[in-house]
Amino acid sequence: MALEIERKFLVKGEFMTDVQSASRIVQGYICSVPGRTVRIRISDQKAFLTIKGPSTDDGLSRYEFEQAIPVPDAEELLKLCEPGVIDKVRHYAKIENHIWEIDVFHGDNEGLIMAEIELSNPDEPFRKPLWLGEEVTGDRRYYNSMLTKYPYSAWDKK
Repeated sequence: MALEIERKFLVKGEFMTDVQSASRIVQGYICSVPGRTVRIRISDQKAFLTIKGPSTDDGLSRYEFEQAIPVPDAEELLKLCEPGVIDKVRHYAKIENHIWEIDVFHGDNEGLIMAEIELSNPDEPFRKPLWLGEEVTGDRRYYNSMLTKYPYSAWDKK
């Protein structure tokens, strides 16, 4: 099992000039209780089963196990998932030594754009692009598993 260390941010500006590639992602959750999630994801023509453990108090890291599975199996497993599906396009932007993943959400989460960066350690320095907005690392509202239950379209955004 690997330790995932990532930081999440809202996106406040034009990011497409930094993007090198993109892929459509559809994912659902077989289990999404606090402290553990079991996710099914289909991204282009690949599929994955991912199990994540509890986050640290600051939300910066947690254990993650990911295994590639056949796409037809993932399509069947999606039928077993809890209500609510994440539909997004993930854009990849290489900035210096890091790959930023910028998710543009669709469906019930339309209007939400988030960027995340994976780090090798919590104190690893990185350059913040101009389009980066407020940091939301550790804010559970922005976890994909929570967005299936409480989608962005239902938030009071005053």
